[in-house]
Amino acid sequence: MIDLTVEESGLWVVTLNRPDKANALTSVMLEELLDIANRADAARGLILTGTGKVFSAGADLDEAAAGLATSPLWEQLSAAIAALPCLTVAALNGTLAGGANGMALACDLRIAVPGAKVFYPVMKLGYLPQPSDAKRVAALIGPARSKLILAAGQKISAQQAYDFGLIDQIVEPASLMQTARDLLSDSLAAKPELAQRILAMCQPS
Repeated sequence: MIDLTVEESGLWVVTLNRPDKANALTSVMLEELLDIANRADAARGLILTGTGKVFSAGADLDEAAAGLATSPLWEQLSAAIAALPCLTVAALNGTLAGGANGMALACDLRIAVPGAKVFYPVMKLGYLPQPSDAKRVAALIGPARSKLILAAGQKISAQQAYDFGLIDQIVEPASLMQTARDLLSDSLAAKPELAQRILAMCQPS
């Protein structure tokens, strides 16, 4: 349900592949994603995307009720992605929901198709968002808009997400992966240590 392609250039492409369930995440999928992220120090660049019309519906509802919603795997995964020394791009092929926000927020860049929506309905389901998710959202779009998504549970369009600063580009579906590759092209071509230093310079102090 998680596909990994490692290309000669050093690009790693990680694809959520459970389209029949809107790429809802199970504990097995999270563990596999975490394993990939922990091994991706060797990557020169990383793209995270999904199959079908939804990037991810968040936690699988059956497993969420059984404890997945409060699993430490969510925080471990987003921390591992955020710590990668290479440039990372979330190529959102569709809607981004619930706990799946964490892995996308942990990426350096986010691009999305026009029909994508972003929402985080955990409060309606009786859960808290992951602590790092709330911090990353607030760092990107400020406290008021963060409350709109996290506390008011509003579903926002790709255009609103772009206007807020939550995503960086809106891209037609046919061009999504090529755009992600183009964003990584200079980083892949550069010396790894140079790319790492530039990424470190862009981190908030």
